[in-house]
Amino acid sequence: MAKFSLFGHEQPNRIAEADSVVVIGLGRFGSSLAVELMANGTEVLGIDGNEEIVQNHNGLLTHVVRADSTKEATLRQLSVPDFDRVVLAIGGDVTASILTASLLLKLEIPNIWAKAVSDQHGAILEQLGIGHVIYPEKDMGRRVAHLVRGAMQDYLEVGDDFALVKMAPPQDLIGVPLGQSKVRGVYGVTVTAFFRPGAGWSYTTLDTVLADGDVILIAGNMAKVEAFGQLR
Repeated sequence: MAKFSLFGHEQPNRIAEADSVVVIGLGRFGSSLAVELMANGTEVLGIDGNEEIVQNHNGLLTHVVRADSTKEATLRQLSVPDFDRVVLAIGGDVTASILTASLLLKLEIPNIWAKAVSDQHGAILEQLGIGHVIYPEKDMGRRVAHLVRGAMQDYLEVGDDFALVKMAPPQDLIGVPLGQSKVRGVYGVTVTAFFRPGAGWSYTTLDTVLADGDVILIAGNMAKVEAFGQLR
């Protein structure tokens, strides 16, 4: 019989009936993700092998359990097969991550997201058949690198060669209707929206005139967006 300790006001099988997600591994990434899901109305069953971590999440998640996720019997007792979505956030123990991933696939979980801590780790997860392999540290490092280099306030890659960037408008765009500035023709990017203090976000038109203090959202090819993000 698998042994585990649990906290929470709902039993796992009851959680599975609702809009719910299992998060296995409550380190920095898993904890942040689980708490954010809760904040947005999604019930969370959190699983971790560390008693202290589990106790620290008592009251933060719908249900939190100290258990060994590499044991099939444990996952079944926790009703994990009844959930549609599982996030495998184990990072410190690659072996445990791989074993757990294999079990989740065996249990036929429809949607599995798994954290990878290296390219090799990610390759193994993909070979097993995990549909969503994520690299939080690697992706954050790339994102921050883009922000450090230019005037960008935020940077998001969309696909292999497309990005969205939030930034203050370059001086050349201020006070001129976007239709006259010919941003797309000159820089190869599109100003899709702008934020004005006190007014919020709005879609841009050819008649939009940007002002000091505005923030713009631009979209385009990654290299062109990067170059535009260097402008002041």
